[in-house]
Amino acid sequence: MNKKVVIDVLYILLIAMTAGAVLVLGVFVAAVVFHSEVYLTLPLLSRYEEGKIMGEIFRRFTYWAYFMSAVIAVYEVSRYKVMQIDKISILSALGSIGTLLLFSAVYTPKILEYQTKGEAAIDASFEALHKASEIDFKILLLTLLILFTRRAYLMAVKK
Repeated sequence: MNKKVVIDVLYILLIAMTAGAVLVLGVFVAAVVFHSEVYLTLPLLSRYEEGKIMGEIFRRFTYWAYFMSAVIAVYEVSRYKVMQIDKISILSALGSIGTLLLFSAVYTPKILEYQTKGEAAIDASFEALHKASEIDFKILLLTLLILFTRRAYLMAVKK
């Protein structure tokens, strides 16, 4: 197998892993953490404490998000240089990078900042910020799935 094929397959795999991580964090982890009373015999954690756990999980995810932003940028620029890119892959790559960076550099740090101020700081502005981060995460999943699908298609039909 030549080096380019290995890089292409690795790229597709990393995109799929990231989409899978977003899906697992958003659908499974958040659902369990924010409903811990269902799984514990006693309701031990308040919503604020559950949020602190989720915040730490997302803080750790930001390292992966920064890494993937760089990977997507480098790969897509390299494809642009050899004219192996189209509008769909450009837009989905830019959308993925933008939403990854927005989540990692804006939403997660601001949510963690609110948490350091204590439970009393959780107000309507926090709720709006949290809702915006959820929307960003959903858009991220969509753009990653589009990027994955388009790149897989372009790899399959190339000569």
